[in-house]
Amino acid sequence: MTTRHPLSPVPFGRPTAFAALLFLVALLLVACGGSGGDAPAPAPQAAPAPQAAPTGGSAPTAVSSRGTAVDGGAGQPSAAADGVIDAPGAVFALPTGWSSEPQASSMRLAQASIPGADGAAQLTVFHFGVGGGGSVDDNLQRWIGQVEATAAPTRETLTEGPFRITWIDVEGTIKPSTMGVGPTTPQPGSRLLGAVVEGAGGPWFFKATGPAQTLADARADFLTMLTSATPKP
Repeated sequence: MTTRHPLSPVPFGRPTAFAALLFLVALLLVACGGSGGDAPAPAPQAAPAPQAAPTGGSAPTAVSSRGTAVDGGAGQPSAAADGVIDAPGAVFALPTGWSSEPQASSMRLAQASIPGADGAAQLTVFHFGVGGGGSVDDNLQRWIGQVEATAAPTRETLTEGPFRITWIDVEGTIKPSTMGVGPTTPQPGSRLLGAVVEGAGGPWFFKATGPAQTLADARADFLTMLTSATPKP
């Protein structure tokens, strides 16, 4: 019998216990997805939840049709306070008893309530920057067109110091608004007082609408407010 040295190589093709052990280890690696196999792709991670928009930021800036920025938004404090309308370029006296209100639209500079036995009327004031807002005639005609008049509109122009004031008085049925702010149904028995005040820093636009008798009683106060204009230094 030939005796093999313990360190001599195993002849090729002769199975041994060592070879069998290696074979079993290889089978276990394949079964368990060992190295060299196509491991399954990791499960995709869920996308992070979108962040909520921060609160408490500045109100958006509205832009007039003339491209002039108008700061503030609906619900912002009105420029009518403490008995005056503090407008860019001029100050106007708010009549006694008229109450300032938050603006219902970012396009409004100021807003106030006008008391009356037949119901409250509302004053709105606009300013679109120096020279902005359109011509006097265009604005007055637009306001007249918002009323189905029961009589010919009254129009008057007057001068007070450095200011030129053109105003109208229209009585009838105020038509439903198409601008998103204002009445949604016809308002019979109403009145509209409108005015454009021209001067350095202007023009300024004033519009009062409401029950006809309320504004008939407030007509003198409306004109006093317009003629109270004082230029800012």
